[in-house]
Amino acid sequence: MEKTLLMSLDLGTSFIKSAVYDTTGSLIAVASQPVQDERPRPGVFLQKGEYFVESAISCMKAVCGELGERAADIEAIAFTGQMSGFMGVDKNWNDVTTWSCSLDSRYMPYAQRQMQSLQKPFLEISGTNFPAMAPKYEWFKTEFPEENKRVAKYLMISGYLIGQLGDVDIEDAVIDTTYTTWTGLADITKGKWSDVICGAIGLDTKFLPKIVHSNVICGRLSKKAAQATGLTSGIALVSGAGDKIAGCLGSAILDEGEMNFEASSYGGVHKSVREYRPDMESGRYDCIPSPLPGGGFYAAKFVTGSGITLDWFINTFVRQEGQKLSQAFAQIEKDMESVPPGCNGLMAIGLLSGSAMPIDGTLRGMWMGHDWSHKKEHFYRALLESITFDFELTIDSMDKHYPEHPERSAVVKTVGGGAKSPFWLQLSADVTGKTYQVLSRDDIATWAAAMLAGNAIGVFSDLKETAKSNIHVKKEYSPTPGLRETYRPLKELYAESLVSLQEQYKKIQQVNSNLRV
Repeated sequence: MEKTLLMSLDLGTSFIKSAVYDTTGSLIAVASQPVQDERPRPGVFLQKGEYFVESAISCMKAVCGELGERAADIEAIAFTGQMSGFMGVDKNWNDVTTWSCSLDSRYMPYAQRQMQSLQKPFLEISGTNFPAMAPKYEWFKTEFPEENKRVAKYLMISGYLIGQLGDVDIEDAVIDTTYTTWTGLADITKGKWSDVICGAIGLDTKFLPKIVHSNVICGRLSKKAAQATGLTSGIALVSGAGDKIAGCLGSAILDEGEMNFEASSYGGVHKSVREYRPDMESGRYDCIPSPLPGGGFYAAKFVTGSGITLDWFINTFVRQEGQKLSQAFAQIEKDMESVPPGCNGLMAIGLLSGSAMPIDGTLRGMWMGHDWSHKKEHFYRALLESITFDFELTIDSMDKHYPEHPERSAVVKTVGGGAKSPFWLQLSADVTGKTYQVLSRDDIATWAAAMLAGNAIGVFSDLKETAKSNIHVKKEYSPTPGLRETYRPLKELYAESLVSLQEQYKKIQQVNSNLRV
């Protein structure tokens, strides 16, 4: 066991990362490789399956080269990565549809129609406001009928990689339980495909993979893949977990009521819960099964492109030529210190790509109330406040539907790039009235996949204990007394604006659509 190494593959949209850990949780080697894509016209985003295979092989080979003889000590590989998309393969695992992630928006008319008739069962049964595979299936079947006839299984990208790297029969194709929510096709409380939803869209469940837990050996590394990477054939290929939920395991958010805040490109909040209680009133969170067998669920919310939006502002309005991005962020944080809550009458909506929870594709960005006195630090703080309000509205809903263990929910563990922002973390603490803790690891998703790989082969017998013993709190931010009440009317005004401005957003988009014609 002392020699044993564990590999994780993080299957991102732009990059694949391969990370290798020892059994003490130490990162031994890491490599990344971009994933090729094609963007022939607006709304079309193509990634062929072979692009992912090539990048994965390249990463694994690079890590093996770094490890040298120690590459022979790798005993299992587990997967994490993007959680929303669609891919159809034929009986020989050949890519039929290409990998279609959320950036490929050709399916949106089908999504809008499905939401009109199936919004309630999507949320009640599959736990989501934001289904992806269900409408993408109907889109592909309708728009590409001949190609669709060749499809033997509809998969997530991790299931496809397991099939490509292992000697796996197509009928043994898998999807791990953490990915099932955002397909929109599963009954998450029963851990099976939903006859109600699949029947409504005309999908025979024989075309869907087997649902497995996150710690299941689903295949073995083939001789061909072993020769291409420098690994040993027969290594266990473990199902793993989607990146958001792997992050919950990696940050040790495992006991009922515990929460985390992932301040990343698609920032999210998650709360560990024992059962699914849907938010039928406002649709502010989804529910995703835990990676631990019998571990319950996570109430989950992400803001589409929240971190991307903040980067956009800094790069567009703040960053000077030759200045590092980190320096620009540090400068704006310093400048914001003199700006009071509410930004002297300036407020913002920071949903530049719409809202996923509740689903609303018409919302975009907006600043309101500014005059000649406002500077870039006022605009940035207003943007940061708006994103924080959006998360707080969800946290309110989570706490309402899951009031158990308020002492645990009073603390939010924080990870991601935004965890390096003292201003944002203090703002979050002040808006929510909760204490925000910065954790010691940045690699929570890949480390979680490695833990699941180790658990599958018997290295880690207790995933909870392993997770908790390999992370600690570095710093914490406590709420400033009285400021939550100061922010409350601003938060309520933000919530009202999301509703009252919907028609105006629609008019703006319609007018500009007509101008483009």
